[in-house]
Amino acid sequence: MGGGHGGSTTYKGVTLHHPKRWHVVTGKGLCVVMWFWVLYRAKQDGPVVLGWRHPWEGRDDHSHGHGDKH
Repeated sequence: MGGGHGGSTTYKGVTLHHPKRWHVVTGKGLCVVMWFWVLYRAKQDGPVVLGWRHPWEGRDDHSHGHGDKH
């Protein structure tokens, strides 16, 4: 299945083939995107998930030019 190309490491009878460079670079890039998304969503939804704010309360900036006649 794996063929004889590239290097490999054998440990206790299990042979692990080294990944190609583009696999490593792509994996690291997707890892960066995943962590960016996780931290972005934590910034947006963190207080709701942790129970500090209700989702129906909205944001604290209600200054849409309505004044006190809201």
